[in-house]
Amino acid sequence: MAQYFVIHASHPQARLIGQAAQLIRDGGVIAYPTDSCYAFGCHIGDKDAMERMRRMRGVDDRHHLTLMCRDIAEVASFARVDNARYKILKSMTPGSYTFILEGTKELPRRLMHPKRKTIGVRIPDHPVTLALLEALGEPMLSSTAIFPGEEEPINDCALIRDRYERDLALVMDGGNCGITPTTVVDLTGPEPVLVRRGKGPTDAFER
Repeated sequence: MAQYFVIHASHPQARLIGQAAQLIRDGGVIAYPTDSCYAFGCHIGDKDAMERMRRMRGVDDRHHLTLMCRDIAEVASFARVDNARYKILKSMTPGSYTFILEGTKELPRRLMHPKRKTIGVRIPDHPVTLALLEALGEPMLSSTAIFPGEEEPINDCALIRDRYERDLALVMDGGNCGITPTTVVDLTGPEPVLVRRGKGPTDAFER
């Protein structure tokens, strides 16, 4: 059965963050709070954990997973960020945005979209998420916590544990996150393309 941590949303307990990071390193998939909604996360180097997370979501390899990163420098290690894209990332992060970017040679091919060779990247603005990334010392592979076939994310941690008790190593209950996913913006072309309107304001990407 998945472990269950009640974690302080604004001042996360260092002991619990450290235990969560170790569970990820050990191959576990966790559910955790973000600045948009709850998400599933696993280690970027663990193929089995990634496939388990896809099964939990009911998605195949054509569905973009997201790299949760601490900062733009970390994003640029795995995705192509030129001056124009850097300015966009600088102005819109941290925050509730997911940006689609081309992967670099450092990004494992299994993490990319099989045809487009792209990846979703995100720099979150939530104390628990940021503390977790700091403890890991590297990005975390992530996907919104949504039941297969549903449209809205799950905001009830007890429900998440009941549904996925055999799949998750840990549920981190940080209270209400809301059910609005991130705004998704495709930065692979000459101009930004708004893919999904979500929590992050979209004025800068409206045409």
